[in-house]
This record gives sequence, structure tokens and C-alpha cells, in this order.
Amino acid sequence: MSSHPVAGTVASLMPRAKEELAELVAFRSVADFDQFPRSESEGAARWIADALTAEGFEDVALLDTPDGTQSVYGYLPGPAGARTVLLYAHYDVQPPLDEAGWTTPPFELTERDGRWYGRGAADCKGGVIMHLLALRALKANGGVPVHVKVIAEGSEEMGTGGLERYAEEHPELLEADTIVIGDAGNFRVGLPTVTSTLRGMTLVRVSVDTLAGNLHSGQFGGAAPDALGALIRALDSLRAEDGSTTVDGLTSDASWDGLQYDEEQFRRDAKVLDGVGLIGSGTVADRIWARPAVTVLGIDCPPVVGATPSVQASARALVSLRVPPGVDAAEATKLLQAHLEAHTPWGARVSTEQIGQGQAFRADTTSPAYQAMADAMAVAYPGQEMQYAGQGGSIPLCNTLAALYPQAEILLIGLSEPEAQIHAVNESVSPEELERLSVAEALFLRNYAAS
Repeated sequence: MSSHPVAGTVASLMPRAKEELAELVAFRSVADFDQFPRSESEGAARWIADALTAEGFEDVALLDTPDGTQSVYGYLPGPAGARTVLLYAHYDVQPPLDEAGWTTPPFELTERDGRWYGRGAADCKGGVIMHLLALRALKANGGVPVHVKVIAEGSEEMGTGGLERYAEEHPELLEADTIVIGDAGNFRVGLPTVTSTLRGMTLVRVSVDTLAGNLHSGQFGGAAPDALGALIRALDSLRAEDGSTTVDGLTSDASWDGLQYDEEQFRRDAKVLDGVGLIGSGTVADRIWARPAVTVLGIDCPPVVGATPSVQASARALVSLRVPPGVDAAEATKLLQAHLEAHTPWGARVSTEQIGQGQAFRADTTSPAYQAMADAMAVAYPGQEMQYAGQGGSIPLCNTLAALYPQAEILLIGLSEPEAQIHAVNESVSPEELERLSVAEALFLRNYAAS
């Protein structure tokens, strides 16, 4: 770690940061209110609002967004004439999945083997703490040299677009000269990385119906059309033999010319089982950053336990399609829907419904803000040069902000490096990464103010 005074201050604040992250992780703030209490998300929002108020933020507000969730806003004034920087994170989290699969309780921050485990520790409650650490370090070392806006979103993981719609209706609220999205991550622990591209995404629910009701498979099977079988055929058509995504009309041969991802390292990061091959063609970076990728997220059909010998009358699935920069997500949605409808066999009745959508994003890495961040990361990570990587995930707000504020510079950093296992069981954050990235963000704000 650097010997810079700001680094020393951040180091001294880490015990408090751990306590605060534990408090925030304890909220079961999944923005799916059919499964998790709304009060848990509201509690997390109030926690952040109180934290911002305690740091001297003005105009702190819980924003009721159109999707029924809350985002937290605050404004910290800087010196007269200073630039404005927007710091983003989200406090909603993915469901814990199989809680029995967690070594320690998912909503209880637990230290183990030098990492802090808990749902949202990296994605993205740790990002909230990162912003607080950076600002506290600056306040202790001469003050915050820019105007700061903080926005903590309450439904990013759901893809329901609440904050995007709110921002479009109140365009002055999040206006800034530069925007730091604290929801990405280093390429690997200890390698400072900014994310320069994000894939867009669409979610489509497909439903297949073939019969008025389920039938006995012995009496009718073999001639009666099976809705589940028809759905499986349609879903299978979305992949080529090598596993590449094949949606009719969607190109899938782009290449990535930046930082490359070693295939063996990817296998380790993804925990691919021995003897199981990777899917797709081209380099790993091509596949996860530059090309579309389809994933079947879930299927509604009878579970194995308790299944009866029946021909299924209906079945449905939720399909995710990630699309790279240069591909319009709305057009990709139409292509995916048309493909599923065209490839459902036997004349089965098929319907598709778009559930969520977000556009891809490409940053301007030649901007002054990127140089300010590179200089900051060189201090926070001595001996390391800042790298540029893509990210296969989607942050729909990025394109909304880019459209609303075309002159703003947007940088993506964060705590979601591969070992963090975000969205999986046993999610964790590296406290060293939290410390170093907080130093980098603080120094970035100082560098940017002086540039």
C-alpha cells in the first residue's frame, strides 16, 4: 500500500468500514418484494441516507422511483467554481440463492481467509462504503475539492429501470462533469482496472402452450405435443454446436483488442469442472466482452421430485441475452423474440414478453478524467499501471446518464473482481481492494479537481 497521507487515513478507517459494511450487508435488500420484505430495502436506504447526512451532505432524499423502489440521493458542496462529480453505487442485491450453500450466513458479514463474506459485500454495498471512505479521507486531508453528488440505486439487480426513468424525468438531479460508477471491478486482485465497455442486456419470458391440459404420458405420449419438449427445442436453437450464441439476424463474430483473458485463468475464475469445455469460439475476451451471449435463467416445469407421468400442456422460460456495444438492445430484443417464435416446433402456441432491457456502453478513455484516475491508481497500487477491460455484465444506468449528459466523463471501477463471486453463493470482498480503491477514488477526486 502507498505511503501517501490519504492512504494512511483510509487504513485507519478500515475497522469502521468493516463495521459499517456489516450493518449494510445485514439488510436483506433484494428488490423482489414477492420474495423479500420491502422493509429490508427501505431499511438499507435509510441507513445510507443517515450516513450521507452524518457526512454533511445536503438535500439528502429517498427518491421514490417509478418501479416502486427507492434510490438515495445526497449533495456535498465543494469550493466555489469546482467541478461536480457523481458517485454511483447500488444497495439492492441478488437473492442469496441456496442459503445452505453458503459457508456462513449470506446476510452476516464474516471474515474468512483474509476476505469478508456476505451478499452484497462486493456487489455493491461495498461500493457505498468505498465512496464514504474516499470522502472521509479527503475531509481529513485538506477537504473535498469538488462538488459531490451520491446516488445509491435500489433496484439495479432487477433491471426494472426505476432510477433510469427517474433521472429522465429529473435530468438536473444527477448532472455532473464526471460520473464514477462504483459497480465494476479489477480484472484480478491487485491489478487496477477501469471498465471501458459494458454489454447491454434484454430479458425475455417465453411461454409455450400445446394442450388444454396435461395428459397421461402412457395413453397420449408419442402423438400429443409436449409443451416442455417444444420449449427445450426452441431454447436449444439459441446455441450452435460449440455453444456460441446463434440468434437469427444477430452478428456474433466481433473481437476484443484490449486486455486479454488467459483461458486457464478464466477456467479457474469460473470454477469450470475438470474435463468440461468452455463454450463459444474466439478468445475468452471476445466471448465475454465483444459478443452476444444467451443464458436460460429459469424454466417453469414440474420438479423432478413429485413429477407425474404426464405430457405437459404448458411451459415457460426466462431468457437473458447480453449484447456488446454497437448492438441496439431494443433491436436485439426483437430478434430474440422472433427467433424463439420461429424455432418453436410443432405449431405450438408461443408468446414472448420483454421483462427488462439495458443498452450497452462504451467509455471515452481519452478523456482527462481517465488520466486523473490512472495517476491515482498508480499511487494506490504502486508499481502497477491501470488497465482497461470490458465487462460482460450490464449497468443500464450508464447509457441513460451518457444520453442525458453527453459531455460528462464516465468511469467504472469497483470491487467485483473474479474472486468476489458476485451473484453466486459465498460472495466476498477483498478488504485490501476496498482500501486501495478508496485511496484511488480519493486521489482521483483531488487530481480531477486540479486538472
